Order: sequence, then structure tokens, then C-alpha cells
Amino acid sequence: MEFSGNIRKLITQMGDVVQYTLPIGEQKIPFNELIGKNFTISYGGEINCIACGRKSKKSFAQGYCYPCFSSLPECDSCIMSPEKCHFTEGTCRDAEWGIKHCMQAHYVYLARSSGIKVGITRGTQIPTRWMDQGAIEALPIIKISQRYYSGLIEVIFKEHISDRTSWQKMLKGEVVDGSLIDTRDELLALCGNNLQSLSSEWNPEDFKILSDEQSIRINYPVEEYPTKVKSFNLDKQPVISGRLMGIKGQYLIFDNGVINIRKYAGYNLTFTVE
Repeated sequence: MEFSGNIRKLITQMGDVVQYTLPIGEQKIPFNELIGKNFTISYGGEINCIACGRKSKKSFAQGYCYPCFSSLPECDSCIMSPEKCHFTEGTCRDAEWGIKHCMQAHYVYLARSSGIKVGITRGTQIPTRWMDQGAIEALPIIKISQRYYSGLIEVIFKEHISDRTSWQKMLKGEVVDGSLIDTRDELLALCGNNLQSLSSEWNPEDFKILSDEQSIRINYPVEEYPTKVKSFNLDKQPVISGRLMGIKGQYLIFDNGVINIRKYAGYNLTFTVE
């Protein structure tokens, strides 16, 4: 079996086990059924921007050409740091995009990917965000009316808990124990005064603590976790081969290394499956 074309990030679907599909060219390839098979992935040097389609020598922000990276709202610095949102200042790169994506309900959540971390996501991205991160458990803890506010809350929580995932530990299946519900309660107690002070500036409907939510468990199609993690780099090694052992987050896990599919969005790749 062989398929080729420009790829996008893996599509996830929640189930007893996460179901993965790879968009490549005009096709969508179910990937769970390919676990256990031998692969060769080849990169011929062609990249097309996932926004405008133009050829690019280098990919920025996981799939964009430099002009799009410099001008599109989804590539602005406030996407990675939502507390820096400048929509109300009238300087959003695209106000219509900002209304659709940022001025919508967001959730502050806890997730267990390696350690327990805090994060934020748009309501429409639940549970996709968690599956993309490789989280095995997640718990929404606060619902908020817009992205900027969720970023401010995340900043408060980051004084007590990380917002990072150790992707190597996540891929090795090394996950710390602990209750997300207990962690939520501890965080809310520690940050109660700061949260109250912050939310006092908002309308009551802008901010809701989700004290009755239960955590969501997520299972991934992995036959065997690696003991050591070697990350393939197609820009330096354009042909890689190995046996697919599983998929977690946006990573294909082979018997001799891993590859972050999302990193190569827009790359024209050829997959050969024995």
C-alpha cells in the first residue's frame, strides 16, 4: 500500500480507544488498522502552506509559509499566550476571526499527560485538544466567556502547577499518579482570592467554576511503549522506516523512533506500508 500528498495533523475521534485518521492529499487514511505494519515515510523536499497553498522552503508554526505566519490571526503571539490578547485594543489581525475563535466560551482544565498540567481550550475543541496532547485523563474546572479571560486565569494557576507536558514521558507511558479532582480543589483553594479579585471585574455569566465535573479517561492505540524516545526529523533524515507500534497524541510511535505528524503539516510525504 502506498499513499502520498500534503499531510495535515491527525484527525481524532473519541471512543473506547482513540481512532486516528491521516488527511493526505485528497485522501483520509484510517491509521489504527495499520498498527503493527512496517512503514517507510519519504519526504522529497516539497512543502505547501496549509493556509494559502504556496510552496515554502520552510514551515512556520506547524504548516504556514512566512507571509501567512506574519499576517494570520491564528499565528499571532497571543495564540500561545492568550493573556496577551489585544482584541479589545482594535489591533487583532482579523477581528472576524477573533470573534469566531477567541470571543467564545473557553475552558480552563487539568490534564494528565505525563504530570498533571493546567491548560485552556475553546469549548468546541473538547475533547480534541486533550487527545492531541496525549492526555490519558482530563477535567474541565472553569468555564469562561472568552479566551483572554481564560489566559489570565491560567497565569494565576501556573504559579502552582505547570502548563507543560514532557512529551518524552508521555510517549513512554510514564504518568504520575494523583487525583485531578483533588488537584482542582487544592488549586481553587490556593488561588481563591486571586480568582475572586480577577472575576469581580467581569459579568457574573462570564465566569463559572465547574465543581461537579468528573474527569474523562482517554485510551490510545498503543501496542508497546518505547523505553527510549528518539524523534525523527524529516528535514535532516528524509527517509525513515520502522514498524508502527502505536499512536498517541499527534505522534506515530515506531519500534525505532517517533514522529510528530502535526509538526509536518503541509509537507508532501509518501507513506509505503508493507
